[in-house]
Amino acid sequence: MTSETPAPEASTAHGETFDFRNKLSEMFANSPLPAEDLMFYLGMYTRSSLFVKFLVQHDLYKRFKHVPGGMIEFGTWWGQNLILLENLRAIHEPFNKQRTIIGFDTFSGYQDTSEVAQESIDTHSGYETGMNHQAYLAELLEVHEGNNAFGHIRGNHRLVRGDVTETAPKYFEDHPETLVSFSCFDMWPSEPTIAALNAIKPHLMPGSVIVFDELTWAGAPGEAIAFKEVFSDMPYKIEKCEFYPSKAIVTVL
Repeated sequence: MTSETPAPEASTAHGETFDFRNKLSEMFANSPLPAEDLMFYLGMYTRSSLFVKFLVQHDLYKRFKHVPGGMIEFGTWWGQNLILLENLRAIHEPFNKQRTIIGFDTFSGYQDTSEVAQESIDTHSGYETGMNHQAYLAELLEVHEGNNAFGHIRGNHRLVRGDVTETAPKYFEDHPETLVSFSCFDMWPSEPTIAALNAIKPHLMPGSVIVFDELTWAGAPGEAIAFKEVFSDMPYKIEKCEFYPSKAIVTVL
């Protein structure tokens, strides 16, 4: 499961709703708007279930923007959240070019699907993006950065490919100066989630925010198992997300 897709149990769409979703996709594909206008008026075709994700990301950014440090996502899939973080940085902190945005993913999907819901594997092909997607996403991030304030200063994003049980510890070993203001977890299995949590734990500060995508979903127990193990000795407060109740927000105290 990725941060761009709600858990299957969270979906309220059924019957006629799917017909309207398909109709909306059809109308988008056949939009009469010129291409340059379509980019600007994407809101005409944005469903509420997607728009709410933008609202959630905006609320999260307000929670941690007073905390210094980078923003990290474990399990990026196509990378929409990373793009949103870049643009929210430009809105909330246009002069802060020190917020590194880091995404960890295999870009080849799950190798071990034993802790992944079969429905999700069938629907999203195990979240494989293709190995070329890393380069595409890196370029897209830089293009967005170039459109924002101080766009001439670019390269503030890092995409780390590979098994997070290896890449996360190595990244923080190589970058011991890193501070983590925000981190999003969406990897499902417990082993990589434990490895990533342990990797960022020494780099968290009071006020750091961590978001879990499936912390309370029985179909993906790995996040809850990992969180309870790693955070057993950490002071924190936890709450469900107001607009997206399947997500859990943890704030370090």
